[in-house]
Amino acid sequence: MSRLSIITRDKAQATVETLYKDLERRIIASPPGLCPIDLASSFLKMCHAQTCGKCVPCRIGLGQLEKLLEDVLNGEAELESIKLIEKTARSIYYSADCAIGYEAANMVLKGINGFRDDFEEHILRNRCTFGLYQPVPCVSLCPAGVDVPGYIALIAEGRYADAVRLIKKDNPMPATCALVCEHPCETRCRRNMIDDSINIRGLKRFAVENAGEVLAEEKAPTTGKKVAIVGGGPSGLSAAYYLTIMGHDVEIFEQRQKLGGMLRYGIPSYRLPRDVLDREIETILATGIKVHTGVTVGEELSIIDLKRRFDAVYIAIGAHIDKKIGLEGQEAEGVVSAVEVLRQIGDDEYPDLADKSVVVIGGGNVAIDVARSAVRLRARKVTIVYRRRKVDMPALKEEIEGAIAEGCEIYDLYTPGKIEIDDKGHIEALWVQPQIVSTIKSDRPIPVKAKKDPERIECDSLIFAIGQGIESKPLEREGIPVTEGVIDALNWGGIKNVPGVYAGGDCVSGPATVIHAIAAGKVAAANIDNYLGYYHIIETDVKISEARLADRIPCGRVNMRERDVTDRIQDFDLVECGMTLEEAQQESRRCLRCDHFGFGVFKGGRIEQW
Repeated sequence: MSRLSIITRDKAQATVETLYKDLERRIIASPPGLCPIDLASSFLKMCHAQTCGKCVPCRIGLGQLEKLLEDVLNGEAELESIKLIEKTARSIYYSADCAIGYEAANMVLKGINGFRDDFEEHILRNRCTFGLYQPVPCVSLCPAGVDVPGYIALIAEGRYADAVRLIKKDNPMPATCALVCEHPCETRCRRNMIDDSINIRGLKRFAVENAGEVLAEEKAPTTGKKVAIVGGGPSGLSAAYYLTIMGHDVEIFEQRQKLGGMLRYGIPSYRLPRDVLDREIETILATGIKVHTGVTVGEELSIIDLKRRFDAVYIAIGAHIDKKIGLEGQEAEGVVSAVEVLRQIGDDEYPDLADKSVVVIGGGNVAIDVARSAVRLRARKVTIVYRRRKVDMPALKEEIEGAIAEGCEIYDLYTPGKIEIDDKGHIEALWVQPQIVSTIKSDRPIPVKAKKDPERIECDSLIFAIGQGIESKPLEREGIPVTEGVIDALNWGGIKNVPGVYAGGDCVSGPATVIHAIAAGKVAAANIDNYLGYYHIIETDVKISEARLADRIPCGRVNMRERDVTDRIQDFDLVECGMTLEEAQQESRRCLRCDHFGFGVFKGGRIEQW
């Protein structure tokens, strides 16, 4: 008999490995609103199945925790049971031998802390506080509530104009979002259970590019009510569009010479071409919106003035003020903010970075945008300095990959120290301190100073992209409450004790995504309409076809291609290539139509009007 033998996987173990992958996909596709105690109980059972059985806390204790959670779900528990669950979980956490036991117990403790109210609701009233108000994952995760399955079904039929009309019921800027939306709708796509999520943003772009001119819906009869919109970014434009469709007279007051906000002055044209943005804005303005550019509300015109002249005011000024870096030597020539650079580019005034070594501080989308712009402005070298790991960068993964492909070098785990200045007052170098990852807080490791000497990065220009804020002092002087640098507005857009004045978008949430700003404008429009004494319905007469059955065969996702690196770094033309007809037809037919099948048909997956 041999002393050793080669370990090989048998058929059963290979099948289990496949089941693990199936389970991962199912977790990814879990929609928001599921009962958290039910999920915790299910996860606990899986943890118990993983135990080797050696230590009592894991072998016996997890079983007892399972029983206690089942009692809560079955209505057989008492309020004292919560304390017992907590005590049992804590005992397991401190006494189990390995992570299988103590992390399973820690998961239960997180549940007690995170949704204790739901435990009490189950015990006292035998019901869950969570609910699947919108069971279709892509719709529930779209901040604007766009009917995603509906317009994908229309794309599959070649009805592109109808698809765009359906999108515009909830989002008046489909062309913009088709290019720059961060597509949260894809994160919990139920298609993940089979293969991979639908390329929703890519399909939206295909529809927009093939729909031809799609005009706004017919306006309601005029109401005679006047609404002022302060700010011509995505939130202000969205609110203006819907309020105009409702029959109100709307005027936009914009500080800069052109509308668009951060769409124009924060996103480079290689991601969002200016002609696409301009056409979309023109379509919105064609509804009859009046525009005043070059007007700074708070200086030439006050909120009080607007309240006298208009029946309601919506503040959507965005977050255009850069946050200072706070480094020694930051006053040196050659040190600028990313907001300033991107604003210049938005005005077609390109800064001279040719043959210069550029360092960008930051890890968000703005930092990546300005770094890739520097490459196109012929910078000799572009370096991105980020204090955490590259994997922790908040920028979109595809944008980070694009920056690296275009030659940007990422110095992750480096904290800026001081700026070295030459005898002419110009920046000469940035000193950075190496970091090492430490304990995890808020799901990310905290960087701490490593036992290494500071390093010197030579540079001719330093661009910092460490966050944005709002110009709050003029607003505060007029009685608009500001908390922690943003307007203190309610979740429906109203401002406490300031009737008739609403606020939304980045000036309320802080820098967020385009679709969040659009959603804020939609919410504000609905509530301003109510405030003015109306209840206008926004709807469309687009008819969506019945769902097909032949959509369950595993099929790869169509991903977007990009122009060749050597070509695209020479200009600011659009980087991403659209889908072909063949690709769009295949991708649209992968949709499982959750709005029609399963839970969606019972809970009303389609919201036909708002």
